[in-house]
Formats: sequence, C-alpha cells, structure tokens
Amino acid sequence: MTLTPDLISAALKRVALPDGGDLVSNDLIRAIQIDGSAVRFVIEAPTPEAAQAMGPVRDAAQAAVAAVPGVESVQVALTAHGPAAKPSTPPPSLKIGGHPKPQAGPTKPSGVQRILAIGSGKGGVGKSTISSNLAVALAKQGRKVGLLDADIYGPSQPRMMGVNKRPASPDGKTIIPLHAHGVTLMSIGFMMEEGKAVVWRGPMLMGALQQMLGQVQWGELDVLIVDLPPGTGDVQLTLCTKSELTGAIVVSTPQDVALIDARKALDMFKTLKTPVLGLIENMSMFICPDCGAQHEIFGTGGVATEADKMGVPLLGALPIDLETRLAGDNGTPVAAGDGPMAQAYARIAKGLIDGGMA
Repeated sequence: MTLTPDLISAALKRVALPDGGDLVSNDLIRAIQIDGSAVRFVIEAPTPEAAQAMGPVRDAAQAAVAAVPGVESVQVALTAHGPAAKPSTPPPSLKIGGHPKPQAGPTKPSGVQRILAIGSGKGGVGKSTISSNLAVALAKQGRKVGLLDADIYGPSQPRMMGVNKRPASPDGKTIIPLHAHGVTLMSIGFMMEEGKAVVWRGPMLMGALQQMLGQVQWGELDVLIVDLPPGTGDVQLTLCTKSELTGAIVVSTPQDVALIDARKALDMFKTLKTPVLGLIENMSMFICPDCGAQHEIFGTGGVATEADKMGVPLLGALPIDLETRLAGDNGTPVAAGDGPMAQAYARIAKGLIDGGMA
C-alpha cells in the first residue's frame, strides 16, 4: 500500500482529544511528511499550557500512525501556537518529603487499576533496568502504564527514561507527572539537583513516597509500576502497608550471594502479606558476540529453583547485554526497539497481561 497524507490523516482522525473532537477536526496537525516508510508530522497545540498536557495524545497519535500498514517509523513533534502566558503570580513552591500524613487504611491513586512493585534483596541486580523496560514493553502492548521511581536515595529512572526536568505543580500540592516512551513518570530525581544527595531519615522517605503516590495526577492507568530501592527498609514497608498493592516481582541474579538477599525480600513480602507474582532472573548468562557461546558467569538455575520452591512462576531469564546498558545510559530503554532484548521484555509483559497481573 502506498502511503499518502490522506491515509495518515485518517489514522489521526481516530485519536480523540480529552475535551472532545479529534486531532484532525480540531486542526492540530501540521506538516505531514512521508519518506518511504517513514512518517513525520507536527501536533500544534493552541497554547503552551495545552501542549504540556498533551503528552498522552502525542503518544496515541504516534501509535495510531505506526499501526498504518507500510509505516515502519514515526516521528512526532509537539509544539504550541504562541508564547506561554506569563503568570500574574508565581506558582506555589512544591516541597517533597516530610512526615507522612495519617491514613485510615491502605489507599490507591484514583484511576489506577493495579500497583505492581519491582523489588530486590540487594542492589546491582538490574531492578531499575527491568522496571523501566517492563513499563515500556507493557505500554507497547496497549497498556496505560505509570512508572514511579521510589528508589529515593538512588533514583535512576530520569536517566534511563531520558527525562530530566521538574514536574509542574499548579497549586503547590498537585504534581503533574512527566511522560516518555508512552509511560507516565514520577521520580524524586526530577525534584533534586543532579548529583545532589538525598540525606533523609525514615519519616521523610515515607512522606515523600506518600506524596508521589497520592499527590501525582496519574490519570487512568492499567498498572503503576513502582521501582523500589534495594533491601527491606522504610520505603518497602510504607508501600506494602499504606497502598493497595496488587503484588510484587522480585529480581535476582543466579549467584548464591544475590539469592541470599532475594530470599530476604521474598520473606519481607510474605510477612507483609503482599503476593509475590513471580521472579525474574537477570544476568542469567553472557552470549559471546564473536562466537555465540553462552557463559553462565553468575551460575545457573538458582532463581528458577527458588521460584519452583516457592510455587511462583519464573517470569523470565534475561542475559547480560551490552545493548541494554547502552540504551539505558542513553535514555531510550531497549524495550522501545525491536531487537532480541525488546522481544524478551515483550514476552514477560505478555505473560503478565495474560495472567491478569498488568
């Protein structure tokens, strides 16, 4: 099929706007360009303020055009007509942290269907990498996904997701999340200067997590993935006792030292009556790029054995992969592509969806 601007416009006409109408009928589409199988176009919002809220619409438009037969790549630019209005008074300052507010019981952000925690017993096993890639993989399969970086002492999602700006707050209380790769994002890293350490005691950690769950306008989400810090501390305790957590996934490498700590994380979730939905084995092997030989650097089978012992599924086994590391450092998770690792994350995401967990 030959791609034409009319075909692209027809696809964009199916993208509805929150306040009614669609992108085409509201005359927001500009400069449709077709170069072979590559499509580029511009969404021009009426005001900069409107453009800030149109991240989900841009993602939906990109997905709609990508679904047109013959389209292999889509580039969308979101711009605004006219300068931003100057506020008569500066918006109130948003403060993160502080003592948590009393709750009658576990709660869940309005509009969020499921909360899925990704945990580990120790650091360095790739928990944050798996969190970001799993979020993107679920979004690619049509799920509305949020990603909360709750690793407050070591937030890495701003780098991995390629976003580094401060979220807006119109009233000093409500937090407008950011968007990247089809995922709604919030991280303490957005609120702090790069390179500045978070030196907080437990109550401030718990207060910050409560804010990022309750004050962020997450919108309608099928699943909110929470990237937990390593260990079994205040953040895990707060999340498991103060939120309606659907369940947890534990990440570990196959080596005995990592499994010792993973078992502690599993015991913590059991103690806090949080269902463990499955385990993921990361760094399961290294595949030599020159000869194709597999090397089990950290041992083999440890996580699978632990999953079998607990009676929970092994959701996936992921190799050590250079492309994954480079993609994370460059701010575009490897799951956003279509290579072998993207397919591996797609299989894990499909398993979660088929099992009703995401």
